[in-house]
Amino acid sequence: DYEELPRAVNITWSSINFKTILQWQPKPSDYFYTVEIHGQRSDIKRKCILTSETECDVTDALRDVNETYTAHILSVMPVEMDNFEEPPFAESEKFTPYTQTAIGKPAIKDYSQKGSKLNVVFKDPLTPYMFPNGSFQSIRDIFQHDLEYKLYYWKDRSSGKKDVTTKSREFEVSVDSGTNYCFYVQAIIPSRRENRHGQESAVLCTSVGRSILDEYGTEVFIIIAVIAVTVIILAIVLPVVLCKRKKAKKARAVREKELLNGV
Repeated sequence: DYEELPRAVNITWSSINFKTILQWQPKPSDYFYTVEIHGQRSDIKRKCILTSETECDVTDALRDVNETYTAHILSVMPVEMDNFEEPPFAESEKFTPYTQTAIGKPAIKDYSQKGSKLNVVFKDPLTPYMFPNGSFQSIRDIFQHDLEYKLYYWKDRSSGKKDVTTKSREFEVSVDSGTNYCFYVQAIIPSRRENRHGQESAVLCTSVGRSILDEYGTEVFIIIAVIAVTVIILAIVLPVVLCKRKKAKKARAVREKELLNGV
């Protein structure tokens, strides 16, 4: 009897860069699940038919990213029942990919610090959706002018962050020349009420203007200090020694002269 089959519980949408996985519980024993995706303006799409899994990749069924969807998780027998009885199902919460998919990490393509300019070039995260030519669409292709990026940057070993926003794939900011900076990039969808900020890129740091002291630390400082002290001592002692030697030489010359005169 269909009605005795357990219904799915704990249904969740997990979506990043428009790749969307539906997950639920419990694991089926002597029955299966079938997923139906219901859109407000689109036909019902069936995915993961008669699956014994508790997750389903529904990305293909959500191509209209501005549509709002609900998922029905049907609990079904391995064969259709003779009386065409409707299988029990559980309904998910609503999901709109455009406003709810998480935005992944941008990849830093290149960066450089020359003089007082820090330049950072990055790449848009890709989605699973393809163009007719087979190349993957990026999140920029979907969000277009609704997509911004923010660069957070700060002096190496400092906690004071600055930030700047762009709609392009490149940043150029003014920094103190000869000082190393660390930074990361993050996508932002300003039109969203929630989930506006994407994942943060890896933190990278420039390595211009590093002094020997930065590289080798206190060992170099001690060596420099020892050399400096030695130089100072030599500067004080050497003139004294030279002066004494000069006086001794002069005294010896006087004595030699006296001895010669005496003879």
